[in-house]
Amino acid sequence: MTDYLKYLKFLKNEIHSTIMATVDENNHPVTCVIDIMLVDSDGLYFLTAKGKSFYKRLKNNPFVSVTGLKGETTMTSKSITVRGEVKEIGQTKLTEIFKENPYMAEIYPTEESRKALTVFHIYKGNGEFFDLSTKPITRASFTFGDIKALNDGYFINDNCVGCNLCVKNCPQNCIDTEVVPYKIEQNHCLHCGRCKDVCPNSAVELLNGGK
Repeated sequence: MTDYLKYLKFLKNEIHSTIMATVDENNHPVTCVIDIMLVDSDGLYFLTAKGKSFYKRLKNNPFVSVTGLKGETTMTSKSITVRGEVKEIGQTKLTEIFKENPYMAEIYPTEESRKALTVFHIYKGNGEFFDLSTKPITRASFTFGDIKALNDGYFINDNCVGCNLCVKNCPQNCIDTEVVPYKIEQNHCLHCGRCKDVCPNSAVELLNGGK
């Protein structure tokens, strides 16, 4: 399975109800609870009614940020965030959505009532999986559509002299000291920035803003 599809399926099947952020006409953030209805190799699908303010926001600015969380406690939680571009595809896939999500028939019970609905497709974007249930924590980045993966997070450059200050201050012990310059294990890094704060040689860089 393509790596990104594994995470998209987790978001749809294991989490399903997500918090989705858009912006209003004043560029202020607005969030709402949106169920992810379908997933395939082309991305994610959700729906809304054309009369909703959410629909208007999507049409005015077709970008969303989606976050879903699963876990009974903070330290057993797994989360996925996807930031992507959406397009309206009308009632394409509506029959498939109702078949896969039968509870929707209780909300929109008749064919006439379903004419209010329209489907949106998140067709390209990038995302992050974050798992606090493992020790050390696990994180992974992914992209889909025509988005290219970029280096993101904290990296150690050639200014490193192996002084160990970053190692002593890393809460997840995710710095590999086998060679100099040291290397940060990205799949365990919290992106807390403590290594950068304590480095006396400016050997730690933050690329692409991190999280």
